[in-house]
Amino acid sequence: MTARRQRPATAADTGARLKLHRRRMWLDGREYTVLGLRPGGPARFATNLHHECWHVLSDLHGARLLGRLLWGLAFQPRPNTLVLIDRPFLDPNPFDAEPSDPIALMASTLTPLSPQAARRLRRQLPLTRSSDGTVGWRTHGLDTAMAEVRAQAGWWEHRRHEERPWRAPAPETGRRCDRIGGLIVFAGPPALLRQWAVDVYRLGDWWHAGQCATEDLWPGGEVQILRDYHRQVALTGQVRAGLLSEAPRPPRLDENAPTGSRQPGPAHGELSPRHLRRLIWQRRLRIQSRRRPAG
Repeated sequence: MTARRQRPATAADTGARLKLHRRRMWLDGREYTVLGLRPGGPARFATNLHHECWHVLSDLHGARLLGRLLWGLAFQPRPNTLVLIDRPFLDPNPFDAEPSDPIALMASTLTPLSPQAARRLRRQLPLTRSSDGTVGWRTHGLDTAMAEVRAQAGWWEHRRHEERPWRAPAPETGRRCDRIGGLIVFAGPPALLRQWAVDVYRLGDWWHAGQCATEDLWPGGEVQILRDYHRQVALTGQVRAGLLSEAPRPPRLDENAPTGSRQPGPAHGELSPRHLRRLIWQRRLRIQSRRRPAG
C-alpha cells in the first residue's frame, strides 16, 4: 500500500480542520496517546526561563496554532492524552540562542504525567518512527468564542469610563506550568484550557514595541509573540556563534578524573554561560540600533 503524501496546505493550516499525528507510547507503566504536529508546517516555537517564568515564544501564526491546540485539548475525552511540540518545530530561543525544551500540553483532569514518564518521553525525542495515524482536531467553537470576545472588546472600547464586566477567576485546581523531566508542561482543567485558548489566539490583536504577551495565564508561565520572531532567532544565532568563535578554546578535560570533577569552571578569558548571555544581549542591541531607521 502506497503511503499518502501529505499536502503542504494541510500541514500549514491553523483553521478548524487541523490534523495531528497520533502515536501510542508506554511511559512509566502507562499507555499514552501522544499527538504531534505534522511535518511541513511553518510554525516554530521556542522556550526560555526569564524572571522565574517559563515563556513559550513564537510569531502570530504560532499563537493561532497554539490556541487551536489548547481549544481542542479541552474537548478531547481520551485519558492519558498529551499534545507534544518538539523538533523540527523548536528553535533556539530568540534572546540568547540557547536550545529550547519540548512543550507538552494536557488536560490535568485526564492526563497525569510523572517526572519518570516525562523523562522517558524526552529520551525518545525526536519521534521519528511512523505515526499510528492522524486525528482531526475539531476547533470550530473557538471561532465563535473569538467573535464574541472581540465584539465585546470593541463595544467596551467606546465605553472606557464604565466598569468592565466581571470575569470569573481561572480555576486553580490542576493548573500547572513547570519543567518536568525536561519538558515544559502546561496543564489545566478543560474550562481553563478554553480560557487559555482564547487568550493565546487573541495575541496580535494589540502590540507594544513589536511584542505581545499573555498576562497571568499560567502560574509561572506565559506565551509571548514577536513581530520579527524569525529574524530575531536568526540574528541571535549568528551573534552567539560569533562570540563563541572569538572565545578561547576550553581546557581539555582529564578523562581519568572522577566523573563529578571532569567539568572545569571557566578558565581565564573563557565565557561563562551568564557572561555569554550578557554579551549576546549587548551585541544584539547594538546591531538592532544600527538597523533601526533614524527619525
